Amino acid sequence: MRHISRTGTVAAGIAALVVPLAVTVVGAAPAQAASCTTSKGPYQKQVEKFLGRPVDGKQSAADCKAIRAFQSKHGITPTIGYAGPVTWGVMDLMNNQKAAGKNPNKAGKCPTNKGRIACVDLTRQLSWIQNGKKLTYGPVPVRTGRKGYATRTGLKKIYWRHKDHVSSIYDVPMPYSQFFDGGQAFHSANLSMWNPPGSHGCVNMTKTVAATYWTTLKTGDPVYVYGRKPGT
Repeated sequence: MRHISRTGTVAAGIAALVVPLAVTVVGAAPAQAASCTTSKGPYQKQVEKFLGRPVDGKQSAADCKAIRAFQSKHGITPTIGYAGPVTWGVMDLMNNQKAAGKNPNKAGKCPTNKGRIACVDLTRQLSWIQNGKKLTYGPVPVRTGRKGYATRTGLKKIYWRHKDHVSSIYDVPMPYSQFFDGGQAFHSANLSMWNPPGSHGCVNMTKTVAATYWTTLKTGDPVYVYGRKPGT
């Protein structure tokens, strides 16, 4: 597949689409239901703790309202306030991202002998820029490829950049695109970085982060992708 910018430049690319993951849960109301579910979910206590709710493992109207607000913010469907595996999976990922602190490469998995390099940890859905062992930017949450469109791992390099790129396949804007592996690129996306199930292979970022990557990285800079995104 190819992406063609509106200026006529051609580059292979796979754009990220907003396709929320529909989840069927036993005992929950249908996806189209507008009201809260009264059923407690299998991750009720964990979700309550994450949201700062009383941890009693029982579904309440207030619990449901808080869960629904979280689901709505991050595009988790059905938005019925059910403490299911997808909702808890997003929260658990957030906890793991927070735990990375300012030392995301503590395990030394991203090379420190390449000079300036952009690192992408699929497992924690984090990216950062380092120079040798020095962290220069991040870590920041990112949104990578979903099942069947996984962001490919390995050592790569930025080979083509286009600030105002647009996908010819989906007619989706891909601002601050920096391609590093065929059609896979860093670019901004106007949605939550925790929106499931993920992109079509690109590394999505917020506009602020993508703009910083754009001004920091240059053509030829190495990119290292490792790990495995949960569910892929």
